[in-house]
Amino acid sequence: MISELIEQKRDWYIDISNQIWDYAETRFEEYRSAELLCKALEQEGFAVERGVGGMQTAFIASYGSGKPVVALLGEFDALSGLSQKKASSEQEAVVQGGNGHGCGHNLLGTGALAAAVTLKQIMEEQGIGGTIRYYGCPGEEGGSGKTFMAREHLFDDIDFAVSWHPMDYNSVMSMNSLANYQIYYKFKGKSSHAAASPHLGRSALDAVELMNVGVNYLREHIIQEARVHYAVTNTGGLSPNVVQPSAEVLYLIRAPHIAQAKEIFDRVSDVARGAALMTGTEVQIVFDKACSNLVPNEVLERVMHAKFEELGVPAFDEQERKLAQAVRATLSEAEIASAPNIPDGMREKELADRLNPYVNGLFLSGSTDVGDVSWIAPTVQCTTACFVIGSPPHSWQWVTLGATSIAHKGMLHAGKIMAATALEAILRPELVEQAKSELRDRLRGHAYACPIPSGVVPSARK
Repeated sequence: MISELIEQKRDWYIDISNQIWDYAETRFEEYRSAELLCKALEQEGFAVERGVGGMQTAFIASYGSGKPVVALLGEFDALSGLSQKKASSEQEAVVQGGNGHGCGHNLLGTGALAAAVTLKQIMEEQGIGGTIRYYGCPGEEGGSGKTFMAREHLFDDIDFAVSWHPMDYNSVMSMNSLANYQIYYKFKGKSSHAAASPHLGRSALDAVELMNVGVNYLREHIIQEARVHYAVTNTGGLSPNVVQPSAEVLYLIRAPHIAQAKEIFDRVSDVARGAALMTGTEVQIVFDKACSNLVPNEVLERVMHAKFEELGVPAFDEQERKLAQAVRATLSEAEIASAPNIPDGMREKELADRLNPYVNGLFLSGSTDVGDVSWIAPTVQCTTACFVIGSPPHSWQWVTLGATSIAHKGMLHAGKIMAATALEAILRPELVEQAKSELRDRLRGHAYACPIPSGVVPSARK
Protein backbone atom coordinates (compact mmCIF):
# COMPACT_ATOMS: atom_id res chain seq x y z
CA MET A 1 0.00 0.00 0.00
CA ILE A 2 2.79 2.45 0.88
CA SER A 3 4.47 2.10 -2.52
CA GLU A 4 1.19 2.65 -4.36
CA LEU A 5 0.34 5.76 -2.35
CA ILE A 6 3.72 7.34 -3.02
CA GLU A 7 3.65 6.43 -6.71
CA GLN A 8 0.23 8.07 -7.05
CA LYS A 9 1.82 11.42 -6.18
CA ARG A 10 5.25 10.85 -7.68
CA ASP A 11 4.98 13.73 -10.18
CA TRP A 12 4.06 16.15 -7.37
CA TYR A 13 7.01 15.06 -5.24
CA ILE A 14 9.39 15.28 -8.19
CA ASP A 15 8.19 18.79 -9.01
CA ILE A 16 8.76 19.92 -5.41
CA SER A 17 12.24 18.40 -5.37
CA ASN A 18 13.15 20.06 -8.66
CA GLN A 19 11.93 23.46 -7.48
CA ILE A 20 14.11 23.21 -4.37
CA TRP A 21 17.02 22.14 -6.61
CA ASP A 22 16.44 25.30 -8.68
CA TYR A 23 16.23 27.55 -5.62
CA ALA A 24 19.56 26.23 -4.24
CA GLU A 25 19.38 28.33 -1.06
CA THR A 26 22.15 28.09 1.52
CA ARG A 27 22.06 27.84 5.30
CA PHE A 28 19.28 29.76 7.07
CA GLU A 29 18.32 31.52 3.82
CA GLU A 30 16.08 28.75 2.46
CA TYR A 31 12.99 31.01 2.39
CA ARG A 32 11.40 29.73 -0.82
CA SER A 33 12.33 26.10 -0.19
CA ALA A 34 10.88 26.12 3.33
CA GLU A 35 7.70 27.90 2.25
CA LEU A 36 7.20 25.46 -0.63
CA LEU A 37 7.35 22.53 1.80
CA CYS A 38 5.12 24.31 4.34
CA LYS A 39 2.41 24.90 1.73
CA ALA A 40 2.65 21.31 0.50
CA LEU A 41 2.16 20.02 4.04
CA GLU A 42 -0.73 22.38 4.70
CA GLN A 43 -2.33 21.23 1.47
CA GLU A 44 -2.16 17.69 2.82
CA GLY A 45 -3.86 18.60 6.11
CA PHE A 46 -0.88 19.21 8.39
CA ALA A 47 -0.87 22.09 10.87
CA VAL A 48 2.35 24.05 10.27
CA GLU A 49 4.20 26.21 12.77
CA ARG A 50 6.74 28.42 11.01
CA GLY A 51 9.85 30.13 12.38
CA VAL A 52 10.54 27.71 15.22
CA GLY A 53 13.76 27.51 17.20
CA GLY A 54 14.71 31.10 16.46
CA MET A 55 15.13 30.38 12.74
CA GLN A 56 12.88 31.86 10.07
CA THR A 57 13.25 28.86 7.80
CA ALA A 58 12.67 26.19 10.47
CA PHE A 59 9.19 24.74 10.88
CA ILE A 60 7.21 21.84 12.34
CA ALA A 61 4.23 20.31 10.55
CA SER A 62 1.96 18.13 12.72
CA TYR A 63 -0.90 15.70 12.27
CA GLY A 64 -2.73 13.55 14.82
CA SER A 65 -2.56 13.45 18.58
CA GLY A 66 -1.20 11.36 21.41
CA LYS A 67 1.52 8.77 21.48
CA PRO A 68 3.69 7.73 19.84
CA VAL A 69 5.15 10.91 18.40
CA VAL A 70 7.25 10.15 15.30
CA ALA A 71 9.62 12.77 13.91
CA LEU A 72 10.40 12.74 10.19
CA LEU A 73 13.46 14.92 9.54
CA GLY A 74 13.67 17.02 6.39
CA GLU A 75 16.51 19.20 5.07
CA PHE A 76 16.55 21.58 2.09
CA ASP A 77 19.72 23.70 2.14
CA ALA A 78 22.29 23.88 -0.66
CA LEU A 79 26.04 24.61 -0.82
CA SER A 80 27.76 27.72 -2.09
CA GLY A 81 29.90 27.66 -5.21
CA LEU A 82 28.42 24.46 -6.64
CA SER A 83 26.10 25.79 -9.35
CA GLN A 84 25.82 23.14 -12.07
CA LYS A 85 23.59 22.34 -15.04
CA LYS A 86 21.50 19.21 -14.59
CA ALA A 87 21.98 15.96 -16.48
CA SER A 88 25.39 17.01 -17.83
CA SER A 89 28.61 15.03 -17.96
CA GLU A 90 30.63 18.25 -17.99
CA GLN A 91 31.17 20.75 -15.21
CA GLU A 92 29.01 23.68 -16.32
CA ALA A 93 27.70 26.30 -13.90
CA VAL A 94 24.20 27.65 -14.29
CA VAL A 95 25.33 30.80 -12.47
CA GLN A 96 29.07 31.36 -12.15
CA GLY A 97 29.91 31.14 -8.46
CA GLY A 98 26.30 30.30 -7.63
CA ASN A 99 24.89 27.70 -5.27
CA GLY A 100 24.06 24.06 -5.91
CA HIS A 101 22.56 21.05 -4.16
CA GLY A 102 25.81 19.16 -3.76
CA CYS A 103 24.50 17.03 -0.90
CA GLY A 104 21.07 16.22 -2.30
CA HIS A 105 19.01 18.02 0.32
CA ASN A 106 16.37 18.86 -2.27
CA LEU A 107 15.81 15.10 -2.34
CA LEU A 108 16.18 14.63 1.40
CA GLY A 109 13.45 17.10 2.33
CA THR A 110 11.07 15.85 -0.34
CA GLY A 111 11.61 12.17 0.46
CA ALA A 112 10.71 12.91 4.08
CA LEU A 113 7.65 14.81 2.83
CA ALA A 114 6.53 11.75 0.87
CA ALA A 115 6.91 9.60 3.98
CA ALA A 116 4.95 12.04 6.15
CA VAL A 117 2.06 12.44 3.70
CA THR A 118 1.80 8.69 3.11
CA LEU A 119 1.94 7.83 6.80
CA LYS A 120 -0.82 10.36 7.52
CA GLN A 121 -3.04 8.88 4.82
CA ILE A 122 -2.64 5.34 6.18
CA MET A 123 -3.26 6.42 9.78
CA GLU A 124 -6.40 8.29 8.72
CA GLU A 125 -7.77 5.40 6.67
CA GLN A 126 -7.04 2.77 9.29
CA GLY A 127 -7.86 4.81 12.39
CA ILE A 128 -4.35 4.50 13.83
CA GLY A 129 -3.55 6.81 16.74
CA GLY A 130 -0.39 8.81 17.24
CA THR A 131 1.28 12.01 16.08
CA ILE A 132 3.30 12.61 12.93
CA ARG A 133 5.69 15.55 12.85
CA TYR A 134 7.66 16.70 9.85
CA TYR A 135 10.58 18.76 11.12
CA GLY A 136 11.76 21.30 8.56
CA CYS A 137 15.43 21.56 9.50
CA PRO A 138 17.43 24.37 7.87
CA GLY A 139 21.16 24.93 7.76
CA GLU A 140 22.48 21.38 8.05
CA GLU A 141 25.46 22.43 5.93
CA GLY A 142 27.64 24.38 8.33
CA GLY A 143 24.75 25.63 10.44
CA SER A 144 23.55 22.73 12.63
CA GLY A 145 19.90 23.75 12.45
CA LYS A 146 18.75 20.65 14.33
CA THR A 147 21.15 21.43 17.16
CA PHE A 148 19.59 24.87 17.55
CA MET A 149 16.16 23.20 17.49
CA ALA A 150 17.31 20.73 20.13
CA ARG A 151 18.56 23.62 22.27
CA GLU A 152 15.00 24.99 22.22
CA HIS A 153 13.66 21.56 23.34
CA LEU A 154 11.69 20.97 20.12
CA PHE A 155 12.49 17.24 20.09
CA ASP A 156 12.00 16.57 23.80
CA ASP A 157 8.63 14.79 23.52
CA ILE A 158 9.24 12.68 20.40
CA ASP A 159 9.35 8.89 20.76
CA PHE A 160 11.59 8.18 17.77
CA ALA A 161 12.94 9.86 14.64
CA VAL A 162 13.29 8.64 11.05
CA SER A 163 15.48 10.18 8.36
CA TRP A 164 17.54 9.33 5.28
CA HIS A 165 20.29 10.67 3.07
CA PRO A 166 20.84 10.42 -0.69
CA MET A 167 24.03 8.49 -1.45
CA ASP A 168 25.61 6.27 -4.08
CA TYR A 169 24.60 3.06 -2.31
CA ASN A 170 21.56 1.47 -0.64
CA SER A 171 21.87 0.83 3.08
CA VAL A 172 20.62 1.28 6.59
CA MET A 173 22.90 3.79 8.30
CA SER A 174 24.23 2.12 11.42
CA MET A 175 27.00 4.62 11.99
CA ASN A 176 28.87 6.66 14.52
CA SER A 177 29.73 10.16 13.27
CA LEU A 178 32.12 12.91 14.31
CA ALA A 179 30.87 15.66 16.59
CA ASN A 180 32.07 19.14 15.72
CA TYR A 181 32.58 22.71 16.86
CA GLN A 182 32.81 25.63 14.42
CA ILE A 183 34.33 28.90 15.66
CA TYR A 184 35.52 32.21 14.24
CA TYR A 185 38.76 33.65 15.64
CA LYS A 186 38.74 37.37 14.91
CA PHE A 187 41.98 39.23 15.53
CA LYS A 188 42.21 43.00 15.96
CA GLY A 189 45.52 44.81 15.64
CA LYS A 190 46.68 48.29 14.67
CA SER A 191 47.36 49.62 11.18
CA SER A 192 50.49 51.49 10.27
CA HIS A 193 52.76 52.16 7.30
CA ALA A 194 54.61 48.91 6.73
CA ALA A 195 57.83 50.66 5.70
CA ALA A 196 57.84 54.04 7.45
CA SER A 197 56.49 52.97 10.85
CA PRO A 198 56.09 49.18 11.08
CA HIS A 199 57.04 49.28 14.75
CA LEU A 200 53.82 51.17 15.48
CA GLY A 201 51.64 48.54 13.86
CA ARG A 202 50.29 45.29 15.27
CA SER A 203 49.47 42.76 12.55
CA ALA A 204 46.25 40.80 12.90
CA LEU A 205 47.30 38.74 9.89
CA ASP A 206 50.50 37.73 11.69
CA ALA A 207 48.29 36.54 14.55
CA VAL A 208 46.20 34.39 12.21
CA GLU A 209 49.32 32.89 10.67
CA LEU A 210 50.90 32.18 14.05
CA MET A 211 47.67 30.62 15.26
CA ASN A 212 47.58 28.32 12.24
CA VAL A 213 51.19 27.31 12.83
CA GLY A 214 50.44 26.61 16.48
CA VAL A 215 47.42 24.47 15.62
CA ASN A 216 49.52 22.53 13.10
CA TYR A 217 51.89 21.62 15.95
CA LEU A 218 48.87 20.71 18.08
CA ARG A 219 47.69 18.12 15.53
CA GLU A 220 50.37 15.66 16.68
CA HIS A 221 48.98 15.75 20.19
CA ILE A 222 45.28 15.10 19.68
CA ILE A 223 43.55 11.79 19.07
CA GLN A 224 44.08 10.34 15.60
CA GLU A 225 40.37 10.22 14.81
CA ALA A 226 40.01 14.00 15.26
CA ARG A 227 39.99 16.44 12.35
CA VAL A 228 40.86 20.15 12.50
CA HIS A 229 40.04 22.22 9.41
CA TYR A 230 40.35 25.94 8.85
CA ALA A 231 39.67 28.69 6.31
CA VAL A 232 41.12 32.20 6.45
CA THR A 233 38.02 34.32 5.94
CA ASN A 234 39.63 37.76 6.22
CA THR A 235 43.28 38.48 5.44
CA GLY A 236 43.06 42.12 6.39
CA GLY A 237 43.11 43.73 2.98
CA LEU A 238 45.02 43.81 -0.30
CA SER A 239 47.79 46.31 0.51
CA PRO A 240 51.11 44.77 1.56
CA ASN A 241 52.41 48.22 2.60
CA VAL A 242 49.78 48.43 5.35
CA VAL A 243 50.08 46.51 8.60
CA GLN A 244 46.81 44.58 8.64
CA PRO A 245 44.60 45.79 11.51
CA SER A 246 42.06 42.97 11.26
CA ALA A 247 42.04 39.34 10.16
CA GLU A 248 40.03 36.24 10.97
CA VAL A 249 40.05 32.51 10.56
CA LEU A 250 37.20 30.00 10.80
CA TYR A 251 37.96 26.64 12.45
CA LEU A 252 35.96 23.42 12.22
CA ILE A 253 36.98 20.88 14.87
CA ARG A 254 35.76 17.28 14.75
CA ALA A 255 36.09 14.32 17.11
CA PRO A 256 34.25 11.02 17.71
CA HIS A 257 32.52 12.30 20.87
CA ILE A 258 31.21 15.76 21.63
CA ALA A 259 33.27 15.94 24.85
CA GLN A 260 36.46 15.29 22.85
CA ALA A 261 35.56 18.01 20.36
CA LYS A 262 35.01 20.41 23.26
CA GLU A 263 38.43 19.59 24.73
CA ILE A 264 40.19 20.24 21.40
CA PHE A 265 38.20 23.46 20.94
CA ASP A 266 39.50 24.69 24.31
CA ARG A 267 43.08 23.89 23.32
CA VAL A 268 42.73 25.60 19.92
CA SER A 269 41.36 28.66 21.70
CA ASP A 270 44.40 28.72 23.95
CA VAL A 271 46.59 28.70 20.83
CA ALA A 272 44.63 31.68 19.49
CA ARG A 273 45.11 33.58 22.74
CA GLY A 274 48.81 32.80 22.58
CA ALA A 275 49.02 34.11 19.01
CA ALA A 276 47.34 37.33 20.14
CA LEU A 277 49.79 37.66 23.02
CA MET A 278 52.79 37.16 20.71
CA THR A 279 51.62 39.80 18.26
CA GLY A 280 50.23 42.39 20.65
CA THR A 281 46.75 41.98 19.17
CA GLU A 282 43.36 41.07 20.60
CA VAL A 283 41.31 38.01 19.69
CA GLN A 284 37.55 37.64 19.78
CA ILE A 285 36.31 34.05 19.88
CA VAL A 286 32.92 33.87 18.14
CA PHE A 287 31.08 30.57 18.49
CA ASP A 288 29.30 29.72 15.23
CA LYS A 289 27.76 26.28 15.72
CA ALA A 290 28.30 22.71 16.91
CA CYS A 291 26.71 19.29 16.64
CA SER A 292 26.90 16.05 18.58
CA ASN A 293 28.07 12.64 17.44
CA LEU A 294 25.49 10.24 16.02
CA VAL A 295 24.18 7.49 18.32
CA PRO A 296 23.03 4.43 16.31
CA ASN A 297 20.01 2.36 17.30
CA GLU A 298 20.13 -1.30 16.32
CA VAL A 299 16.50 -2.04 17.26
CA LEU A 300 15.09 0.44 14.75
CA GLU A 301 17.83 -0.23 12.21
CA ARG A 302 16.89 -3.90 11.99
CA VAL A 303 13.25 -2.93 11.45
CA MET A 304 14.28 -0.56 8.66
CA HIS A 305 16.57 -3.14 7.07
CA ALA A 306 13.74 -5.68 6.99
CA LYS A 307 11.48 -3.13 5.29
CA PHE A 308 14.25 -2.31 2.83
CA GLU A 309 14.59 -5.98 1.96
CA GLU A 310 10.83 -6.22 1.37
CA LEU A 311 10.74 -3.14 -0.86
CA GLY A 312 13.93 -3.90 -2.79
CA VAL A 313 16.14 -1.21 -4.32
CA PRO A 314 15.61 1.40 -7.04
CA ALA A 315 15.81 0.00 -10.57
CA PHE A 316 17.37 2.05 -13.36
CA ASP A 317 16.79 1.86 -17.11
CA GLU A 318 19.28 1.94 -19.97
CA GLN A 319 19.01 5.68 -20.55
CA GLU A 320 19.74 6.37 -16.88
CA ARG A 321 22.70 4.03 -16.95
CA LYS A 322 24.15 5.81 -20.01
CA LEU A 323 23.97 9.16 -18.21
CA ALA A 324 25.53 7.59 -15.14
CA GLN A 325 28.35 6.11 -17.24
CA ALA A 326 29.09 9.52 -18.75
CA VAL A 327 29.24 11.15 -15.31
CA ARG A 328 31.31 8.29 -13.91
CA ALA A 329 33.89 8.87 -16.68
CA THR A 330 34.66 12.25 -15.05
CA LEU A 331 35.79 10.57 -11.81
CA SER A 332 39.37 9.63 -11.06
CA GLU A 333 40.40 6.10 -10.18
CA ALA A 334 41.27 7.33 -6.70
CA GLU A 335 37.78 8.75 -6.17
CA ILE A 336 36.15 5.50 -7.21
CA ALA A 337 38.57 3.35 -5.21
CA SER A 338 38.19 5.38 -2.01
CA ALA A 339 34.39 5.59 -1.97
CA PRO A 340 33.20 4.17 1.37
CA ASN A 341 30.54 1.52 1.99
CA ILE A 342 30.56 0.06 -1.53
CA PRO A 343 30.31 -3.78 -1.31
CA ASP A 344 32.67 -6.10 -3.16
CA GLY A 345 31.70 -6.58 -6.78
CA MET A 346 29.74 -3.31 -7.06
CA ARG A 347 32.53 -0.73 -7.27
CA GLU A 348 32.96 -1.26 -11.01
CA LYS A 349 29.28 -0.51 -11.68
CA GLU A 350 27.92 2.95 -12.36
CA LEU A 351 24.79 2.64 -10.19
CA ALA A 352 24.13 0.53 -7.08
CA ASP A 353 21.76 -2.34 -7.79
CA ARG A 354 21.52 -4.10 -4.43
CA LEU A 355 21.11 -3.48 -0.71
CA ASN A 356 24.23 -3.42 1.44
CA PRO A 357 24.34 -6.06 4.18
CA TYR A 358 23.37 -4.73 7.57
CA VAL A 359 26.52 -3.99 9.60
CA ASN A 360 26.22 -2.40 13.02
CA GLY A 361 28.45 0.45 14.20
CA LEU A 362 30.26 1.67 11.07
CA PHE A 363 32.17 4.95 11.22
CA LEU A 364 31.19 8.12 9.36
CA SER A 365 34.14 10.50 9.05
CA GLY A 366 31.82 13.46 8.51
CA SER A 367 29.36 15.15 10.85
CA THR A 368 25.60 15.59 10.96
CA ASP A 369 23.23 17.47 13.22
CA VAL A 370 21.00 14.39 13.18
CA GLY A 371 23.42 13.38 15.92
CA ASP A 372 21.77 15.76 18.38
CA VAL A 373 18.35 14.24 17.70
CA SER A 374 19.81 10.76 18.20
CA TRP A 375 20.89 11.69 21.75
CA ILE A 376 17.33 12.72 22.61
CA ALA A 377 15.30 9.90 21.02
CA PRO A 378 16.01 6.67 19.10
CA THR A 379 16.87 7.64 15.54
CA VAL A 380 17.12 5.56 12.37
CA GLN A 381 18.28 6.47 8.86
CA CYS A 382 18.72 4.86 5.46
CA THR A 383 20.50 5.75 2.26
CA THR A 384 19.32 5.08 -1.28
CA ALA A 385 21.21 5.14 -4.56
CA CYS A 386 20.72 8.58 -6.10
CA PHE A 387 24.20 9.20 -7.50
CA VAL A 388 27.00 7.49 -9.41
CA ILE A 389 29.09 5.02 -7.42
CA GLY A 390 32.30 6.70 -6.31
CA SER A 391 31.12 10.27 -6.85
CA PRO A 392 31.97 12.30 -3.74
CA PRO A 393 29.44 14.34 -1.77
CA HIS A 394 29.69 18.11 -2.21
CA SER A 395 30.67 17.69 -5.86
CA TRP A 396 29.26 18.96 -9.16
CA GLN A 397 28.56 15.33 -10.10
CA TRP A 398 25.99 15.16 -7.28
CA VAL A 399 24.45 18.45 -8.33
CA THR A 400 24.07 17.43 -11.96
CA LEU A 401 22.21 14.20 -11.10
CA GLY A 402 20.12 15.71 -8.29
CA ALA A 403 17.32 16.79 -10.61
CA THR A 404 17.24 13.68 -12.82
CA SER A 405 15.15 10.52 -12.77
CA ILE A 406 18.07 8.64 -11.18
CA ALA A 407 17.87 10.79 -8.07
CA HIS A 408 14.06 10.92 -8.13
CA LYS A 409 13.84 7.13 -8.02
CA GLY A 410 16.11 7.01 -4.99
CA MET A 411 14.15 9.79 -3.29
CA LEU A 412 10.77 8.14 -3.74
CA HIS A 413 12.17 4.80 -2.60
CA ALA A 414 13.53 6.41 0.55
CA GLY A 415 10.08 7.82 1.27
CA LYS A 416 8.63 4.32 1.06
CA ILE A 417 11.24 2.87 3.42
CA MET A 418 10.82 5.67 5.96
CA ALA A 419 7.02 5.39 5.95
CA ALA A 420 7.13 1.59 6.26
CA THR A 421 9.62 1.75 9.15
CA ALA A 422 7.63 4.40 11.03
CA LEU A 423 4.37 2.53 10.56
CA GLU A 424 5.85 -0.71 11.89
CA ALA A 425 7.13 1.08 14.99
CA ILE A 426 3.78 2.80 15.55
CA LEU A 427 1.91 -0.50 15.30
CA ARG A 428 4.39 -2.28 17.59
CA PRO A 429 4.96 -0.07 20.65
CA GLU A 430 7.23 -2.68 22.21
CA LEU A 431 9.78 -1.87 19.48
CA VAL A 432 9.83 1.78 20.53
CA GLU A 433 10.34 0.83 24.16
CA GLN A 434 13.18 -1.51 23.21
CA ALA A 435 14.75 1.25 21.12
CA LYS A 436 14.52 3.68 24.04
CA SER A 437 16.11 1.15 26.35
CA GLU A 438 18.98 0.65 23.89
CA LEU A 439 19.53 4.41 23.70
CA ARG A 440 19.76 4.64 27.49
CA ASP A 441 22.31 1.84 27.50
CA ARG A 442 24.41 3.48 24.81
CA LEU A 443 24.45 6.84 26.57
CA ARG A 444 25.62 5.18 29.82
CA GLY A 445 24.01 7.74 32.04
CA HIS A 446 25.09 10.79 30.02
CA ALA A 447 22.17 13.17 29.50
CA TYR A 448 21.98 15.25 26.35
CA ALA A 449 23.56 18.68 26.72
CA CYS A 450 23.31 20.99 23.72
CA PRO A 451 26.85 21.95 22.61
CA ILE A 452 25.71 25.39 21.36
CA PRO A 453 25.70 27.98 24.15
CA SER A 454 22.47 29.84 24.85
CA GLY A 455 23.71 33.19 23.59
CA VAL A 456 24.64 31.99 20.09
CA VAL A 457 22.15 33.00 17.39
CA PRO A 458 21.74 31.09 14.08
CA SER A 459 23.02 33.20 11.20
CA ALA A 460 23.45 32.80 7.49
CA ARG A 461 27.00 34.15 7.61
CA LYS A 462 29.29 36.10 9.90
